[in-house]
Amino acid sequence: MSGKRSLIRSGTTVDQMVRAIGDRIVTGALRPGEKLDEVSLAARFEVSRTPVREALGQLSAMGLVERRPNRGAIVAVVTQEHLASMFESMAELESICARFSAERMTSSERRGLEIEHQASARMVQLGAEEDYEYFNTEFHSRLYRGAHSTHIQELTATTRSRLAPFRRAQFRLPGRLAKSWQEHDLIVTAIMRGDSVAAGKAARDHVSIVSEASAVFAADDRKPTRRDVA
Repeated sequence: MSGKRSLIRSGTTVDQMVRAIGDRIVTGALRPGEKLDEVSLAARFEVSRTPVREALGQLSAMGLVERRPNRGAIVAVVTQEHLASMFESMAELESICARFSAERMTSSERRGLEIEHQASARMVQLGAEEDYEYFNTEFHSRLYRGAHSTHIQELTATTRSRLAPFRRAQFRLPGRLAKSWQEHDLIVTAIMRGDSVAAGKAARDHVSIVSEASAVFAADDRKPTRRDVA
């Protein structure tokens, strides 16, 4: 056991590998049909094949990787139709969370949401894409927790994790940070007023806009390749 652990580089986690590989798939650095070789990936991340296998399993659950019996894993084709379908579900789930949050959030939860939202304006001004991305994840997590429904929270978080690479990629688009903040502002304003209908609509509209922004990263226009990952 200790020998295997020694192969895992300090600071490199399965989640980090999922993020790195997922981002490369979404942005086209790894293209549909491209082979994902466990040995090569293990060498690149300086880890054993076990965490690589786990990372590929998670990416497969996201629909970004296709695992074939006795043939290894390849980059999957994510069509615009499939992506739109996932975002459609996400929009409805987030709408429910925002609506419930407007009805059920405690006073301290509302204050925390508003404070963090206002603080994020500085990130937009600075163009701090990575910082805003992390804030964005926490912002939406606050809505899930604020719904005070364990099942809805788990279902929404699971669906979001499958879309995570695409939701991150949206911030590569010009002006997207500022627009995202403005969309968040509508959600926060409605929740602070306790207006569940407006909060639900604002959240649904927000995710729908994210879907449109992320559609440019779908793989419909990318030709499959058979190149191996070096």
